[in-house]
Amino acid sequence: MEEKKESVNVSPDPSEQRAPLSPSADEAQAASAGSAPMDPAKCGAHEIHCIEQEAELAEARVRERVRTEAAEAERALDNAAHCASAEQKSVLSEEQPDKAQNTRLSSAKSPAPSDEQAVLEAQNSANWKMTLVILTTASVLMSLSYTMLIPFLPMYLLEELHVAQEDVNLWSGLVFSVSFLISGVMAPIWGALADKRSKKMMAVRAAALLAISYGLGGIVQNEWQLLAMRAFQGFAAGLWPACLAILSSSVPKTKLGFALGTMQGGLTAGGVIGPLVGGILAEAFGMRATFFLGAAALLTITVLIIFKIKEPQKRRQPQSGTNSPRQKTNLLRIPVVQRMLITAGVVQMTILFQQPIMPLYVAELQGSMDRIVLVTGILFSAVGLSGVFASPVWGIAGQKWGYRPVLYSALLGTTIFGVIQAIPNDLWQFGFWRFIGGLAFAGIFPAINAVLTNSTEPEDRGRIFGLSYAAQQIGSVIGPIAGGALGMWLGLKFVIFFSGILLLPMLIWLYLKRPKVEASTAGNAKCAQKSPLILTREMQKRSLRLHRAFFKIAAFANKKIALSKL
Repeated sequence: MEEKKESVNVSPDPSEQRAPLSPSADEAQAASAGSAPMDPAKCGAHEIHCIEQEAELAEARVRERVRTEAAEAERALDNAAHCASAEQKSVLSEEQPDKAQNTRLSSAKSPAPSDEQAVLEAQNSANWKMTLVILTTASVLMSLSYTMLIPFLPMYLLEELHVAQEDVNLWSGLVFSVSFLISGVMAPIWGALADKRSKKMMAVRAAALLAISYGLGGIVQNEWQLLAMRAFQGFAAGLWPACLAILSSSVPKTKLGFALGTMQGGLTAGGVIGPLVGGILAEAFGMRATFFLGAAALLTITVLIIFKIKEPQKRRQPQSGTNSPRQKTNLLRIPVVQRMLITAGVVQMTILFQQPIMPLYVAELQGSMDRIVLVTGILFSAVGLSGVFASPVWGIAGQKWGYRPVLYSALLGTTIFGVIQAIPNDLWQFGFWRFIGGLAFAGIFPAINAVLTNSTEPEDRGRIFGLSYAAQQIGSVIGPIAGGALGMWLGLKFVIFFSGILLLPMLIWLYLKRPKVEASTAGNAKCAQKSPLILTREMQKRSLRLHRAFFKIAAFANKKIALSKL
């Protein structure tokens, strides 16, 4: 509406204040002069020359009129293209009402997208397949290096650092939680720096610092040094959000779901094979060797990002009359962002509900502690293995039917199969339903990331994924504590049941808070009112060609009529 007011209040040049299709006084005079027969006496011996001059003047007036009409058509087409783009986004992602609010928050300093932005998006997505391959490889190595070390930290404290048996649980909790707490604070900060400076450099920074931290973990000599190493890891956090920010800015919007699902599948695959690789290395070379291998994996990621990933090109910051830069949007005030962050935190919390009690529950189902570590690892891997195959499928489904329906379906499936897991008293039935539940769970985070991408501007991707990572880290801190307490008070089976049923209120809340279709339609209608002339580029070209042909024929006819009167 502000743009519309501006167009009304600005007074143009008086010569241009006429209806687009009504002829001016000069044109009317030219038309009357061209249609009236010329007096040969006035022309003398230069009749033909006079006629040619008249034709040239008429043609010049025609060209000026065509240019004026072309400029008006160009402005109308720009408005129409902007409206069509907004309508397409609302249909595909169902995020138009929320993104419209985001746009209103910064409308005073941010103009509508231009052709320049479209060109930049095309340039960024030119090599998106290579970017996807590199970032998926980085996700596999990142998850592998983490999961082959973290499950063995209690044993590392006990056997390598010689912590007393009665203090192992305390130090394990401290070592686990300190990294989550610090990374939850630092992730939004690193994300904001990625938007301001460079997404690629933030990814390189995170990978390099994590490589150093893993290397330090292999040489620590006591529990305090290990705690300091984990705190440094939390400080270095931000690799996963930076990779998401790069991918979301480099992939075409029509392939966003598939790309996010594929990278999520890579992260899950690393989590599946990580404990196996870590166990084999620890058995063959000792647990310190696993830290050095993790450092090598992160160093490989650093090299790949430096040499194979291109920084997504940014559009030029729009300038206002005071030459001030684009006003930064408060992302936490956007309703859809609020809901997605809460959902991410709660889902991550439910995942870690089961982590501390899973070995005990497995022992309860099989009736003994035989091979408890192996069996527990297989059950955790079952969820990850199903997610490897299901995540890209969920992403493709989001591209076709919308990311919100996919999120609702994934939450519903996770709830149903999570509750079913608490029913069987047989270990293998429990493992089967965990595998099936993993197929449903695989669609949650790709859908959340896609909704966040479609609800924010490219300049805010680092911040939004940093906030998402922080929300997940908060859930990672609360989950194990709450799960352990519930298991002690209400029993292990109740923890399995509760971790499934907890997502049902989230699903209902998200569905009730979904954007209304009517709001999206109304927004598009308002946009359409700004540009009543809706033309395509091809229609514009044809119109201009018809104008030129018509006036050339008229000028030629006037010339012939004048010659015939001589």
